[in-house]
Amino acid sequence: MTSVEPLVYLASRSPRRRELLRQIGVRFELLAFRAPPREDPEVDEAVLPGETPTDYVIRVARAKALHGRHLVGKRRQPARLLLSADTTLDLDGEIIGKPRDAIEAIDILQRLSGRTHRVLTAVAVATTDHERIEHVLNVSTVRFRDLAGEEIRRYAHSGEPLDKAGAYAIQGHAGMFVAEIHGSHSGIVGLPLCETALLLRRCGHPL
Repeated sequence: MTSVEPLVYLASRSPRRRELLRQIGVRFELLAFRAPPREDPEVDEAVLPGETPTDYVIRVARAKALHGRHLVGKRRQPARLLLSADTTLDLDGEIIGKPRDAIEAIDILQRLSGRTHRVLTAVAVATTDHERIEHVLNVSTVRFRDLAGEEIRRYAHSGEPLDKAGAYAIQGHAGMFVAEIHGSHSGIVGLPLCETALLLRRCGHPL
């Protein structure tokens, strides 16, 4: 008889993270939070005064895990591991989040053109039957080539940047902007697979 791998809860709306988990054979059940503008205040992604990019991305990833655990208990769902993540960009110490519209996407991409930035992804895993929560942080660097104004505008109006930290998706059309990376390609996409697999394994998930 073939055993079935256990499920984890995935507290994320990101289709990229779903694809990456499937890539390494992790079976999951989506744990939905409310979407903006009625999103849950427990997972507010507003930057706190004086917060560094590292502190910010870890705080948000852990907040998602803690809120997910609360929802599992409230809904009386089965106890299993819960995974959450958050990704942000660090440009010279400034947190660069998701653009609100194409105009803001253009501004962000103009700032990234010809420069190097850091992509930070924090992954948190919580148990839903007791108080354990652990996290890992992946930091990668990305260098953009010099971008022409027209290609920035065309990309910004394509719609692809609008739900992406830093206004670009390295796995999409913006891959042609990237001259060099150091670190984890999957971490830049939104879920560093090496660190995620080791964290799940450490928390008892068979991988």
